[in-house]
Amino acid sequence: MSDINKLRDKIDKITFDILRLLKERNDIAKEIGNLKNNLGIGVTNEERENQLRASVTTLCKEIGLDEKTAMTMLNFLLNESVKIQSEGKQTHLSVFLKAKKLEKEGRKIIHMEVGEPDFLPPKIVSNALSEVYDKGYTKYGDSKGMPEFREALAEYVTEKFGTETSFQNILVSPGARFSVFLAISSLLNPGNEIIVIEPAWPAYRDNALNSGVKVRTIHTTLENKWEPKIEDIKNTINENTRMIVLNYPNNPTGKILPVNLQDQIMDLAIENNLYVLSDEIYSSYANKPWKSILTYRYSKSVITQSFSKSHAMTGFRIGYAISSPEIIEKMSKLQALAMTNVSEPIQYVAMKALKADTTDNTKTIRNRLETILKKAKTMQLDFVEPDGAMYLFAKIRQENFDSIDFTNKLLDTGVAIAPGEGFGNYQGFVRISACQPEDTLNQGMQIIEDRLKSK
Repeated sequence: MSDINKLRDKIDKITFDILRLLKERNDIAKEIGNLKNNLGIGVTNEERENQLRASVTTLCKEIGLDEKTAMTMLNFLLNESVKIQSEGKQTHLSVFLKAKKLEKEGRKIIHMEVGEPDFLPPKIVSNALSEVYDKGYTKYGDSKGMPEFREALAEYVTEKFGTETSFQNILVSPGARFSVFLAISSLLNPGNEIIVIEPAWPAYRDNALNSGVKVRTIHTTLENKWEPKIEDIKNTINENTRMIVLNYPNNPTGKILPVNLQDQIMDLAIENNLYVLSDEIYSSYANKPWKSILTYRYSKSVITQSFSKSHAMTGFRIGYAISSPEIIEKMSKLQALAMTNVSEPIQYVAMKALKADTTDNTKTIRNRLETILKKAKTMQLDFVEPDGAMYLFAKIRQENFDSIDFTNKLLDTGVAIAPGEGFGNYQGFVRISACQPEDTLNQGMQIIEDRLKSK
């Protein structure tokens, strides 16, 4: 027994040493984060991480340590560094909250930082809200969503995307964001890896970090028209890779992938047995041919949709996921644990909203995007014209441009836009949203131009 106790004491000492080293490592990571911030450098560095992975692989062979265990530990450490260095980073939401605070203080703000259509939901929504009480939609329900709503969604998806869909393939969630959270949290484990093509909506990374999942980024460029290189994706996949995220039309660039490139990515995913999380909430705002991931009929795909953009129902918090019944079951168990079920009144209203014609919404946003593009072409901006969505993602044509400093100063003049850093390592970029009336957008763009000229 004394021998066991001695060995336990040794394990305890090693454990405490590891924790002290972790504290030291985190302190150094914070110092590096401060330096990166001062230098305008992004948080992640895939090249540096790949070098570290190669060194860890070599060390594992030298000391006889299981490589999978080592890589899981390395991913944990890298995630800790990312969390530490990401604290306080400005995103479109942080700008939005600052703008709202200024409005409460009596300031007038032109909102060009978030993708929130300013027009009202369809009229049928108003009528449905008044029906909820009398029709008794006020109870607990199925964590997957009301059966009649899921049936209606299945019919809607089948007709809209031309893919046979059953109610068993549908999960109703409080916004597409929660479907993203459920997919990542219920399908992946700590130490797993997820591939995200940047620039990207920051929630993918944030949800992965929250679940202890390591994000591997595929960096795309303005010069290459925001198209990922298939070789980059292929070289990033390893035994820890479990999922790839697609978001087309893309937020923030509005990019739609060429069909042959999307086919190649899907072939890679299927070949490597990866989950595919496809965020398609901007599909109603595609301005060129676009292909849903649903059409591949891949059982490990999860497609998220929402009423926020298409039906201008951001505040209703209602979305849905489409996947195989097995995946829907896993996601619904976590949703039941977190919140029992989505509000019945909101589900009923959204079910009625499915009958609305939203083509005018599509035309409105397209015209507004054209308004922004027309003005942007006369300004100090470099960009690729978006294929869809509701944003312009542009690089400021100035050397060493600090977009965070610029967006903060611009907010002081009454215009809110999003800094590029919120979407990846895109210093010097900004995202401009086309969700205001055209006169307001022209006014906002003029203020942006004036501020750029004064720098």
